[in-house]
Amino acid sequence: MDAIKLLEYLQEIMDTSAKVPMTGKVMVNKKEIQEILDKIVNCLPGELKKAQWIVEEKDRILTEAVQEADNIKKENLNLLRRQIENHDITKEANIRAQEIISSAQKNAKAIRLGARDYADEMLSQLDSEISDKSNELLTNLKIEFQKILKDVEENIDLKTGSIRANIKELRDMK
Repeated sequence: MDAIKLLEYLQEIMDTSAKVPMTGKVMVNKKEIQEILDKIVNCLPGELKKAQWIVEEKDRILTEAVQEADNIKKENLNLLRRQIENHDITKEANIRAQEIISSAQKNAKAIRLGARDYADEMLSQLDSEISDKSNELLTNLKIEFQKILKDVEENIDLKTGSIRANIKELRDMK
């Protein structure tokens, strides 16, 4: 007998046994109940082992299924990525991206050259203006120095003339 049948038999004994009035208890044959319980205990280890094995097997199958599902998802993602990479739209987008990068690099080079040329032109113009202003300043300084020199010579000539006149007057006094 298996454990379930023995438990059903035990239930039947309890249902058909004599009842003790006003207590809700029943009177059973202790020896008969003990024998049934022993049989149940003897049956249970095998039944429990089977049940445990079934539960473990169920867990193992579920784990394998989950792992297999994860592997399939990864494979599908990899396949999808490869298909996207190999798709014409992706290839066309990559080509267009390279064209845009190339164009941007050409534009950047043109801008750098333009900036360098502009800076060179501005510096050359500044150098020319500085040279012109420097020459003008030197010319003005020469003119001013000549005026000052002329004034100094005239002053010296005046003073010298005055001194000579005083010397002549001193000599004439003798």
